[in-house]
Amino acid sequence: MGFTRAELEAFRDAEVPDLIGPGCRLLFVGINPGLWTAATGAHFARPGNRFYPALLRAGIVDRPIDPTAGMSDGDREMLVARGVGITNIAHRATARADELTADELRAGGDRLRETVARVRPQVVAVAGITAYRTAFGVRKAVAGRQPEGFEGTALWVVPNPSGLNAHDTVDSLARAYRAAAVDAGVVSD
Repeated sequence: MGFTRAELEAFRDAEVPDLIGPGCRLLFVGINPGLWTAATGAHFARPGNRFYPALLRAGIVDRPIDPTAGMSDGDREMLVARGVGITNIAHRATARADELTADELRAGGDRLRETVARVRPQVVAVAGITAYRTAFGVRKAVAGRQPEGFEGTALWVVPNPSGLNAHDTVDSLARAYRAAAVDAGVVSD
């Protein structure tokens, strides 16, 4: 499946529903949906995004997931059964995360607090240090498990899987995601 630039632009500002089932133990939090994600309705769907390959390498899922044309019911069911959920700080789809304002990120942080208070996962894993710092006003935050927690849950800041984040590989993403998954009890150490 492919999209023209014009087709993708038609999804600007669209929202993608959260993927959160009962028994969510590990809630991954993206920055916001990209246009491809909005077009397919599947989180982290853009070709080249390393989220699902990293989940597979980390042992969080046991088979490949390819959401580039949308996520199958079986893939959704597998994530939910594993206790994995996905949401975003900001819900508005953009071509790039840097199109979001600091106010949008802070407002999204407030909404995330409400979601976490309602869902009560064991671990919240925010994928993106810069967005985390802005959304929650923690300017000196570093990647990894955060000392303060978040709404009664463990809080991790993990690398963003976007291809624009050249600092990380599938292997380094998998190590970070696995550490959060172990903390959540989704995989064993």
